[in-house]
Amino acid sequence: MNVWRRLLLAVVCGVAVASIYAAQPVLEPMGHDLGLSADLSGWIVSTGQFGYIAGLLLLVPLGDVVADRRRLIAVHLVVTAAGMILTATAAAAWMAFVGLAAAGVFAVVVQTTVAYAASVSPPSERGRNIGVVTSGVVIGILGARVVTGALADMWSWRSIYAVLAALSIGLAALVLAVLPPDERPDGHTGPGYKKTLASLGDVFTDRLFLTRGLITFFLFASFGTLWSGVALPLADAPWHLNESQIGLFGIAGLAGALGAARAGRWADAGRAIPVSGFALVLLIASWAAIGQLTWALWLLVIGIITLDFAVQAVHVSNQHMLTSAHPDRLSTVIGSYMVFYSLGSALGAAATTSLYTSHGWAGSSLLGAGFAACGLIVWATNRRLSTGGTHVPTEGTATQRVREESQVL
Repeated sequence: MNVWRRLLLAVVCGVAVASIYAAQPVLEPMGHDLGLSADLSGWIVSTGQFGYIAGLLLLVPLGDVVADRRRLIAVHLVVTAAGMILTATAAAAWMAFVGLAAAGVFAVVVQTTVAYAASVSPPSERGRNIGVVTSGVVIGILGARVVTGALADMWSWRSIYAVLAALSIGLAALVLAVLPPDERPDGHTGPGYKKTLASLGDVFTDRLFLTRGLITFFLFASFGTLWSGVALPLADAPWHLNESQIGLFGIAGLAGALGAARAGRWADAGRAIPVSGFALVLLIASWAAIGQLTWALWLLVIGIITLDFAVQAVHVSNQHMLTSAHPDRLSTVIGSYMVFYSLGSALGAAATTSLYTSHGWAGSSLLGAGFAACGLIVWATNRRLSTGGTHVPTEGTATQRVREESQVL
């Protein structure tokens, strides 16, 4: 896969995930315009996130059924655009909620895109390609905080969804025109949708999947603790920053996330397991700097860059290992894996705001470090179980090492 195709897939992921998070910086004017009370405005974001979880379980497995994931990506982008158009033109709150829910469900095009990238990549480049494509997700999440605020200031919150709709339609056309088909050998299209859904039970009993899923749960709980809570102390004394200024800290996160593309190369070299452990240690250490927010913003910036690099290094390594171990059901495995991501993010977001109220930013920082420590404990426990017998994984390809970890009980 050449560099332009990787970048196209990364942009697809960024635009799709931005459709879920775009409302965060403009909740107040959006809720006011739609006639929602302050306590109901939070459902604007939650609606898209709940739709996303439903899509992970119901739509992502389609990638293992259809003959060509490329066409599925294009269809999902078009339906996402329809949801964005409905939201942008909503005359009532229920119309916006329907549009946001539809966009959230079909934003799982992100996981179908990652599965496509893994499928068309030779084993020696799989980690590198997943790393670049996954970077688009982080750019979409963090970049939305910066770009949407600027668009809303120039025009209105509706312009954000109009731009996202236009981008989605344009990307759908590019995907069909530029990307090669992802056709199965001999026209094989999998066991069928119902059987694919039923196989989710088998996935959730696989030790490799459960281990990586639990690590991801704690990983993104730590990530959510930062990004859902950091605006509170920045808006408070002694900084008193406005929304636009707070949004600029997303740029620091982008720098760390872009550097994480290197993790894909490490995974291709068979070092996904040790890289994950090192990154989790780095994640814990990042909270030592983030915790100093109340007196030093430059330490916060360093902590954000470190945290986002660590999160993406583990995330890319996890996806590389799972797609290498389950090449016959890439979409199903990635979709199921991302359920842990969503649940962890939701836990971090809910816990950090509650803890900040009672214990300040020091409490939130300890919470984030605690989530990271739990992820490291899961990694270390599984590592010990995998090497506790007479067989110890040796040098070899990434796929061989993944199979060794999943088979050694």
